[in-house]
Amino acid sequence: MNKLIMLLSIGALLNLSSCAKKEEQKEEKTNFTVTNAVVVDTSFTKEYVSQIKSVRNIEIRAQEKGYLQNIYVDEGQFVTQGQLLFRIMPGMYQAELLKAQGEAKEAEIELKNTKSLADKNIVSKSEQAVAQAKLDQANAEVSLAKLHLSFTEIRAPFAGTIDRLPKKLGSLIDEGELLTTLSDNSKMFAYFNVSEPEYINYQNNEKSSSNKDVGLMLANGDLLKYRGKVEVIEGEFDNETGNIAFRASFPNPDKLLKNGETGKVEMTVPLKNAVIIPQKATYEMQDQKFVFVVGKDGIARSREIKVAYELPDIYILSSGLKADEKFLVEGVQKVKEDQKVETKFEDPKKVLSSLKLKAD
Repeated sequence: MNKLIMLLSIGALLNLSSCAKKEEQKEEKTNFTVTNAVVVDTSFTKEYVSQIKSVRNIEIRAQEKGYLQNIYVDEGQFVTQGQLLFRIMPGMYQAELLKAQGEAKEAEIELKNTKSLADKNIVSKSEQAVAQAKLDQANAEVSLAKLHLSFTEIRAPFAGTIDRLPKKLGSLIDEGELLTTLSDNSKMFAYFNVSEPEYINYQNNEKSSSNKDVGLMLANGDLLKYRGKVEVIEGEFDNETGNIAFRASFPNPDKLLKNGETGKVEMTVPLKNAVIIPQKATYEMQDQKFVFVVGKDGIARSREIKVAYELPDIYILSSGLKADEKFLVEGVQKVKEDQKVETKFEDPKKVLSSLKLKAD
């Protein structure tokens, strides 16, 4: 009998101890950390996907029809301005020039004879004028024939790098047919799109040198060692995307950058009165982000927020929270709507200094 009473007593004590522990754990779970948003003037580096273009990139096309007689360059070769690249068989155009020169010589002799007769009043001055017109026309034909002949030699309009050569020696070339492309890679342009709010912020801080100074992240993750400058902004926004195109230029003395590459422009974005909160204080529902705002009554109520910028561990808000409003930092996955919670306040700077990516 005594043993039974003792076992019952021990069971009751264990049961009370277990209840106490559960009550303690329950109390601990409802004691959540809250904080305020940090509101500061700051700036951050944002990456923009960019398309890299040569400062000059043109197609070299044939201006005359004929057989490709000579190719003087190779693919990937650097050429200087005026260097001979291709020659189209010039025989026909040389013959046309000789013919035009002969006709011009004939017209010149005719004019000379007509002028002599006109001076003696044997023919009228109008006949002399007709002879002069024939000579002018013949000289024009000579100039045109010389121009056609010059088109059989294709030269580099500027210094640059030769691209692929799609035609081989002996190919029959049509007028306007592509022979290659030429790229001037001495300086490169990076085009990237900026949203309307970012554009306005940029224009409001245009005088800041750091605003124009940009970096370029290459496709392999390396940062180009040369800094660039924002030089040009297009004249209008894209109605479909709401973005406007910026153009930054980068020096390219090592010829590392090529036309058609991709990269990411890194630009400093200044922000005034930026509202900053930790990512772990939020939760997501149907592509919308929320926080639990705790009022003076201790009730946690969900509030939708709008994120302007997303950085590692933090969000910069465009709307949704005021500076003096307290919100849950921990327990956002445990608390329910309109739940009364016990809270402890933690300084927002301390919270930001020890961030976690995931919510507790």
